[in-house]
Amino acid sequence: MKQVITKSLQDILSKDVIVFVSKIGLRSLALSSLFVWYLWGWLSSFIASYISWIPWEWLQTSGAKFITLGLGYMIFIITISLFTSLYSEKLLILLAKKHYPEVSVVGSANITTSILLTLKASIVFLILFILFIPLLFIPILGQVTMLYLWSILIKEPTIYDVNSLFISKGRAKQKNKKTTIIAMTASLFNYVPLLNIFAPLFAQILFLHNILGEKP
Repeated sequence: MKQVITKSLQDILSKDVIVFVSKIGLRSLALSSLFVWYLWGWLSSFIASYISWIPWEWLQTSGAKFITLGLGYMIFIITISLFTSLYSEKLLILLAKKHYPEVSVVGSANITTSILLTLKASIVFLILFILFIPLLFIPILGQVTMLYLWSILIKEPTIYDVNSLFISKGRAKQKNKKTTIIAMTASLFNYVPLLNIFAPLFAQILFLHNILGEKP
């Protein structure tokens, strides 16, 4: 695992990755900002109504705006995950050939499947985020919960995208070990402004090295 993280950190600092992530980040920021701006009123009303049952007065008075901003941030993260899933294939192949010249590309991710998996994970993520809002304000437990929720957002789509390129269908299930830990490791980037745009791609690179770095 240490070697996987080391190689992935080296890759994430490469010029190709930084250029790719910068483009994805700008597109995601533009789209998610437009979406949140258009739905801000509805989101604020929904959050205020939802937290009205929570017996924490400070949360009901000052928490609604903070949670609405947090939900907008989650939409930004979801948009980055979707764009990364759709456009990262060439970059992943480039990185794989760099470290494992002998590796063969056995297939390609289906765009429709990638989108559906990302949307599915996003819906589950948003539902759980809303349900677990009270837990998020508890020190340590809240941070761990949020990290786990972020891992749900990127885990299944990432496994599919990477496996589709380098793992045959018959062997795919054998390569799904430690997936939650890997996804949570990548999700740590979401706690740091600017670095958050790297999280979905970092997850893909971690899975890439976890899969291709294993001995047959």
